[in-house]
Amino acid sequence: MFLRVSAKSILLGAVSAVALISAAHAADVVQPVEASGFNWSGAYVGIGGGFGASVHKFSVPPIVDFNGIGGNGVFGELTAGYDYMVNERFLLGGFIDANIGNIGPSISAPGADIDLTNSYGFDVGLRAGYLLNPSTLGYVLGGYSWQHFKLDGSGFADIDFTQNRSGYMLGVGMETVLRGNWTLKTEYRYADYGDKSVLDFGSGSLNVQPSTHTFHIAANYRFGAQNGVGASFEGPTYNWTGFYVGGALGAGTMVHDLTLLGALELNGIGGEGVFGEASVGYDHDFGSWVAGVQLDGRYSGIRSKLDIFGGTIKGDADYGFDALARVGAKVNDATLAYVIGGYSWQHFNLHASAPGGPSGDIYDWGSSGFSIGGGLETAVSNNMTVGLEYRYSQYQKEDFGSGGFLEDTPSFQTVRVGAKYKFN
Repeated sequence: MFLRVSAKSILLGAVSAVALISAAHAADVVQPVEASGFNWSGAYVGIGGGFGASVHKFSVPPIVDFNGIGGNGVFGELTAGYDYMVNERFLLGGFIDANIGNIGPSISAPGADIDLTNSYGFDVGLRAGYLLNPSTLGYVLGGYSWQHFKLDGSGFADIDFTQNRSGYMLGVGMETVLRGNWTLKTEYRYADYGDKSVLDFGSGSLNVQPSTHTFHIAANYRFGAQNGVGASFEGPTYNWTGFYVGGALGAGTMVHDLTLLGALELNGIGGEGVFGEASVGYDHDFGSWVAGVQLDGRYSGIRSKLDIFGGTIKGDADYGFDALARVGAKVNDATLAYVIGGYSWQHFNLHASAPGGPSGDIYDWGSSGFSIGGGLETAVSNNMTVGLEYRYSQYQKEDFGSGGFLEDTPSFQTVRVGAKYKFN
């Protein structure tokens, strides 16, 4: 049995993991490594973990389609793989990894607790990469995913149900040189495990389609990385000090933690989608460290959706902004590993449409909160960087004017791929 993690646990885990990565390579006060001689071809093994969320789509065709029930969690991971440099910038590789965790929704009530978790699984995939500079690889990946799901109940809700699911996964990542044979990897994956029946009754069935969004942090040991065969092209000369503008595309999940009468807690109602983001900011280079501030705004398609008897109810997280600060360590001559956090504001909208009729808003509200996370950013020219970043965001409770009868605490896990132009 895995322990259910709270939002605070995920938050502390995110801060600790990325902060340790940065601190481990700045604590010795050495200059960033030169990675032009690093050999990316060869076998590797790795260890890591990460954060994520699941969204379970339930349907009883053609009556009800609900996307969905979702929950947050963490996981640990072991990996092994092999890469081959096709030329001095392009890479092809394969990998297999195994994971164990507790991502999933939960229900707590007096006398009963129910958890639906992604207990353990594995992925087998291929990746194609491009050296953004001699020290950092950007890549896409895809392949097969297998996951063991467990529905477990205690108290008067005595449940013990398991199911194995196969599906596909897609993702994007960055991997950068640390010291010696070691690299640091950050990665986003989306996995879908198919729409299958879990209960047949009379003329219909209850179908469930699980999907997951996960962010991975891992350290890889590469055999033969120091054999002197590496990139021959020159990396950019980048000045981290200055003002910048940027843009990003991302994907993620929201989980609404609902509390009824202060006693029944559902964590929670899930949603998923993509978003676009624009940002402005300023960084200052302190030698081995970089610190800065950033303001960004986004428009989002992250939503929960219920289709029932021809009508639709949608819960949208449509737009918002953040005011953030960040600090990071230069892990090599071109790449920054950093933590980021600060104030966030999000607008939510709940609206419905009747079968064949007009649509209208049920309730909309704005909520303040915080975001915290981390990522990798690497220079691709003297003025441009690209990066991959994870954030966990949590917003204030909303009681919908019910006087505490029903309360909602929304949270987000998002990953963005972005580019910045620095004025210097």
